[in-house]
Amino acid sequence: MTLQSAPASPQPARARTDSGAPGAPRRRLRFPSAFTVLFVVTVAVWALTFVIPAGRYDTKDGSPVPGTYHSVELTTGFWERLKDLFLAPVNGLYGVTDAGTGLTAPGGTGSFAGAAGVFLFILAVGAFITVTMRTGALTTGVARLAQRLHHRRTLLLVVLLTVFSLGGTTYGMAEETLGFYGLMIPLMLGLGYDRMVAATVVMVGAGVGTLASTVNPFATGVASDSAGIGTGDGIVLRLVMWACLTALSAAYVVRYARRVTEDPSRSLTPLTEDDLRMKAEGGEAAKLTSRQRTVLYLFATTFLFMIFAVVPWSDLHVTFLPTLGWYFPELAALFIVAAVAVGLVGGLGEKGTVNAVTAGAGDFIGAALIVMLARGVTVIMNNASVTDTILDVLQSAVADTSSGVFAVLMFAVNLPLAFFVPSSSGHAALAMPILAPLADFAGVSRALVVTAYQSASGWVNLVTPTSAVVMGGLALAKVRYDRYLRFMAPLMGALLVAVAGFLALGAAVR
Repeated sequence: MTLQSAPASPQPARARTDSGAPGAPRRRLRFPSAFTVLFVVTVAVWALTFVIPAGRYDTKDGSPVPGTYHSVELTTGFWERLKDLFLAPVNGLYGVTDAGTGLTAPGGTGSFAGAAGVFLFILAVGAFITVTMRTGALTTGVARLAQRLHHRRTLLLVVLLTVFSLGGTTYGMAEETLGFYGLMIPLMLGLGYDRMVAATVVMVGAGVGTLASTVNPFATGVASDSAGIGTGDGIVLRLVMWACLTALSAAYVVRYARRVTEDPSRSLTPLTEDDLRMKAEGGEAAKLTSRQRTVLYLFATTFLFMIFAVVPWSDLHVTFLPTLGWYFPELAALFIVAAVAVGLVGGLGEKGTVNAVTAGAGDFIGAALIVMLARGVTVIMNNASVTDTILDVLQSAVADTSSGVFAVLMFAVNLPLAFFVPSSSGHAALAMPILAPLADFAGVSRALVVTAYQSASGWVNLVTPTSAVVMGGLALAKVRYDRYLRFMAPLMGALLVAVAGFLALGAAVR
């Protein structure tokens, strides 16, 4: 999950100053958090609704009909629209769209427009992950895996990177990776590698998994909901992408790791005295208890069942498996029940399980609020009837492009959005209501636009300095950001080309 803001940098031993006066530290500009960015976006969009002409498309089965865009006369005055701005976050959570007027407001009758289902689901996933982490099963399981493969170090690199990639593709593993650097650094140093290998096994693994999310609720789930499609739509392409991009990233990290072992002078993070001491020190990983083994089985089974429950098997012509068609309400219930089961099986007890569930929901409330705020922006645009106007302009811009070019353009459009809104869920809720309908005009699946969005978000978040996951991870690994960028540059280029190719392929084989 990526709810990100730049972490505070550790204070240097001697602070620089603007003047000669002692104790006057130089102020540093910091990139604002996703909350601040969305607040500014909300106010800016509201102001632009007074400038952008109002208009609408005719719709059929929920999709805009090409060639039917027309201007409309707004019936709301300034004070009603000011009230829309005031109620934007509330409407983003549980607003209801009136069938007659087309306006969204709290209460009333009509179709539900808020993100309450997604909101609760994010809290449930947070509770489940936190409960699992508190049992110690995940960290101990990774440590035991590393110990078993200690003497097959190349295989170990590939397996560990793949494990973190699985976390990224299934539940958007991001902040959770910060707890693994303390394990990875001594392990990789002991194998003859450097801190760059330790950092990138975790960061690149989880990051590429998130880039190629298959059922990640914070990227694929929120984006699919905003696009009006199921989470399982487009999963075949995303599975192929995940396998190929994970293999590409693993090969790149292994290539660098081998180069370091053959010639330590080529390391981007030369060993320090502390590294040499840590390398000499061994350490036996704790054994998995029977409780922890059961927890890991429950953890894996929960995510496997989630995948099974959301995939439209009938659309894939798989007749021997039932299509459950589960959505956010059912999935939220699944993770709440699983969180309680894991806590009790893991030995946390009644009180420990309750504390972990509430703490996990609290840790993830930021991501849930981001979705709510972003959905509120959508409500402002819809109430002012400017969403279809923007859609008409974008449709004109891509009207003469092929489906493959369209898919790549969707990827390119999302790159700057990913930088300014590094929260993957906030980015999805903000962009998908406008970008997804463009697929209807281009003759491609809306799922392809979702894949283009999440690929752009994941690609940018591999290196963006606005990410607490990137900057916090590098701080823990003691790897300089400029050296990390030097390491990542060739891989970023390869991933960019590969993603563009997959998107063009996905458009061609629809």
